Amino acid sequence: MARDRPPGRGCSPLSRCLLGAALLLGLRLCAERRAGSPGPPARSSPPRPPPPHFVARAPSRARGRRCQVDLPFAGGSRPPPRGGGSGTLETGCCARAGAFPAGKGSRWHIDLQPWAGPAQSLDEEALRFLRYISTTQIACDHVSTDSLATDSSSAKQPWSVCLDDRFGLAHQIRNKQCRLYSLGLGSDDTQFEVSMANNGCEVHRFDPSVKSAHILEHQRLWYHRLSVDWRDPHPAVAALKPHSNTRKLGTILNEFGHHKIDVLKADLESAEWKVLENLILEDVLEQIGQLVFEIHLHWPGFEVSGSDSSVVRFWYSLLKELELNDFRLFHSYKDLSKPQLFLKKDMFNASSCYTLGWVNTRWK
Repeated sequence: MARDRPPGRGCSPLSRCLLGAALLLGLRLCAERRAGSPGPPARSSPPRPPPPHFVARAPSRARGRRCQVDLPFAGGSRPPPRGGGSGTLETGCCARAGAFPAGKGSRWHIDLQPWAGPAQSLDEEALRFLRYISTTQIACDHVSTDSLATDSSSAKQPWSVCLDDRFGLAHQIRNKQCRLYSLGLGSDDTQFEVSMANNGCEVHRFDPSVKSAHILEHQRLWYHRLSVDWRDPHPAVAALKPHSNTRKLGTILNEFGHHKIDVLKADLESAEWKVLENLILEDVLEQIGQLVFEIHLHWPGFEVSGSDSSVVRFWYSLLKELELNDFRLFHSYKDLSKPQLFLKKDMFNASSCYTLGWVNTRWK
């Protein structure tokens, strides 16, 4: 008697072959379908927001606001000046370092002018440079504050400003809207600053030798214990000395909230070349109406190096940058009281010291 077979064990070899073929066909169809149409997109996590210090914010100049910076008087007890003034400097905005918007964009170096001649010699460079600083590019009929009260001023003075009506400085002085920055290193001669203040100009003199941080000498003449450099203090030094008295001019403008300087006077004892370079590279020039600089030629100057001919080429290139920025030389004064030396040489009939004045022909 035959036994019953368990279910599933009675499949013939042909049935098993058909079942295998069907399985293979199904797998192939599935593979082709996947290759032809992509599946649903993979889930992706949302992008992370940038860290807080990378969030971009539109710059704000806050031109319309006024703020007051309290500046102590010398000794803390100076009475208010005539006219109701006080020991408070009113500035254009509550500025802070870095708040002032950049100009066209800072550069790393100036563009050097071509050599004066094929020999690249000191003679060629010196003659070109001295001829350049001795030849005015624009005529000014009134070049001192004396001309505000008289029709003309013909006296040759070291410190002079162009007061022709076409450049607007005389108008600014009469309307008590002029601002002058004076950069010095311990000079006792303040006759020019006092004269400008007496004629209605707001004068700020920066001198690291003064005894107090800020002194209001009289109604329009401020003294600040600050020196202007071509660089700000290193961050490590600034952290140790938060009240360091060395700043770039652009940084001082930020801190004081001043957007324009009608006149910038500088007597920096050979630091003028690097300071002038900084004003050019950081586009501070467009905030200045007139430049009156004392330049020193007896040695290359602070951090200016190279052969003598290279140094003079660098000096010349700096002054040509002023011309490219629409500054024109209106005043040249050769100081015969100083040693007649040029890079430590008695040659070219040159003085070691000249006072030069430029006017910004685009100044408004």
